[in-house]
Amino acid sequence: MVDLGFVGPSRPAQDYRFVRVTDGDTPVIEMSVRMVSIDTPESQLGGSPASAQATLDRARTRLSDGTYDALPQDLRDHLIARLTPDAAQRHLTAGKLAAEAHKTMTSTRLTRPDGSQRKLAVIATGELVERNGRLLAYTAPWFSGSATDPLPPRHHPDRRTFNLDMVALGWAATFVIYPSIPRASDLNLLIEEAGTAWQEQRGAWRQFGSDLLLGYEYRACLRLGAAKMSDPADAIAAAYQRVCVDLRSLTEVGPFGYHQVPPPQRLWIWITDLEQARKDLSLI
Repeated sequence: MVDLGFVGPSRPAQDYRFVRVTDGDTPVIEMSVRMVSIDTPESQLGGSPASAQATLDRARTRLSDGTYDALPQDLRDHLIARLTPDAAQRHLTAGKLAAEAHKTMTSTRLTRPDGSQRKLAVIATGELVERNGRLLAYTAPWFSGSATDPLPPRHHPDRRTFNLDMVALGWAATFVIYPSIPRASDLNLLIEEAGTAWQEQRGAWRQFGSDLLLGYEYRACLRLGAAKMSDPADAIAAAYQRVCVDLRSLTEVGPFGYHQVPPPQRLWIWITDLEQARKDLSLI
């Protein structure tokens, strides 16, 4: 019996659509990609706008009536101000428009001048496979590098990832999660583009306002509204499983202080990864 005393990292089994076998050790599957470092509004989560709004309304009531008094008052005030009577409709519509923007972007940039279709470049990174079984990656047009399909210079717009351009257009917020952190130059470009999109009120900000719930806020509020009230602490723990760090100072602001940090400057760390992140990043 061999026992090396080591077990490599793995994720629970996921169900993927089987496509075909191309070799004795190579099945081809259909796998979703979670575009790393960004977060768009949800387009379906929570059900219909009316159903989602009912859940958000319950969250608002619970944030106001003392049910969730374990949350800091300033966070409760922040969320209550965003849980408007049309919060679900605005968020879900923004999500659908973000999906349309993504479709238009990929259709345009993956089409060669002669009308043929490019492949999609997928650059896997960081944690590689996230908890829902999606590949964590950057995506961009694929250039073969041949004489007829040369790779553009590094800073040419055609080399930009779709992740970056969704942020630049204002249809995605930054959502950098340790350990899937971009290298410094890419991270600073992402922060810069997010700041410009906010200042110029592009995309979702222009159409739905500055109080639009970000994707991770919407998901948290759905959990707060849908939770059974046998133990509010459990609901809070389920809604806030990540710690926020201010990238400007590498200061931890905890699970509940993210709203004190400008959205582009937020770094997120799963609570289960916090001890290792403190060592790797020298957090304050």
